[in-house]
Amino acid sequence: MKILIKNANLLTMEEINYQKMDLLIENGLIKAIGTFNESDYQDAMIINADNRFVTPGLVDPHCHVGLIESTIGWAGSDVNEITNPVTPELRGIDGVKPHDPCFKEALESGVTTVCTGPGSANIIGGTFTALKPYGKTVDEMILVKELAMKMALGENPKRCYGNMKNSPSTRMASAAIMREWLTKAQKYYQKKKEYLKAKENGEDAKEPDFNIKLESLARVFDGMLVKIHAHQADDIATAIRIGE
Repeated sequence: MKILIKNANLLTMEEINYQKMDLLIENGLIKAIGTFNESDYQDAMIINADNRFVTPGLVDPHCHVGLIESTIGWAGSDVNEITNPVTPELRGIDGVKPHDPCFKEALESGVTTVCTGPGSANIIGGTFTALKPYGKTVDEMILVKELAMKMALGENPKRCYGNMKNSPSTRMASAAIMREWLTKAQKYYQKKKEYLKAKENGEDAKEPDFNIKLESLARVFDGMLVKIHAHQADDIATAIRIGE
């Protein structure tokens, strides 16, 4: 199927910006950008943009759409597992409701990719996922199953757990817990690498005891992105200090 969008005020985020152009789309992909005669594309759907802005699909890099569902209330809120401040084994894709109306609203607003996942109640909350905001099942929507490990410093963890008289109730405890579990995961990662190398070389080696938290968190030492929620500049400084 061909679509010809005429008279678009085009924003490409690169070399073409605020220019009146036409877009030719074939089979869902942009085929060409320029000035085209409608008579040459009689088999195409013609859309007159009438000088409206046309941009690439927008990407929301951080949200909780599908996990905080807009119409269901408590039964549909799956964004924060406030039972343990360290839950790296959780996966955002396991809590997403694909029929959340917010996906449709996002798409109608020009958002064509969302990065969604656990909230910031926990110091280590689990993994974010990248989705297209349309599809009947999560599997149809997935772009990247596990995009980043979500962590949090600042007010949310200390509020959620401090109100229950549990740790962390201060920024100091939040940083200490994050540092503790990253150190554990780093050691787990190193032991597993040593085991796999020894196995590859035909040597006797003992595999580290499986730990689902460390198994998931250890991936940050193998290139997985980390997203750290922060409220203040000092939280950002703490995150950098822990990273270093």
